Amino acid sequence: MARYIDEILQPGERVLYSTNAHWIFYFPAIVAWIVALALLVVSQQAMVDWLVLLCLGAAGLVALAALYWTVKGWFHRFTTETDVTNLRVVHKTGFIQRRTFEMPLDKVESVDVNQTILGRILNYGDVTINGVGEGRETIRTIASPLAFRSSITTR
Repeated sequence: MARYIDEILQPGERVLYSTNAHWIFYFPAIVAWIVALALLVVSQQAMVDWLVLLCLGAAGLVALAALYWTVKGWFHRFTTETDVTNLRVVHKTGFIQRRTFEMPLDKVESVDVNQTILGRILNYGDVTINGVGEGRETIRTIASPLAFRSSITTR
């Protein structure tokens, strides 16, 4: 499956920078997989049959939730693209119901980055692009938001 940006490039337009949703979308799945594994270990250590069954059942339920969150995080990252070309900023999310945002670089007034402490440590954040007569668009939880901002503002 081709990337969205490759399908919409105009003649003479080239991609300068690409980023994606940050891997932090996998965090709930990672925690759930760890809990499922811990429950399996506890079930092996338990001496009482009902406790073993309880731990195994809980591990199964948590693993099911972890699988759901893993697929959900993967699908979000797979269907989200954020690119800067020499002419515009393009953000696409969604698969069946697609939402796109495009703004010409000459219409970008400012680019604001909002990062939490964890976002600074793990290098993710929200980027708000303010346009002249084009409105305002916030792109949430992208990887390397400062590099993304720099790719827009340095021309």
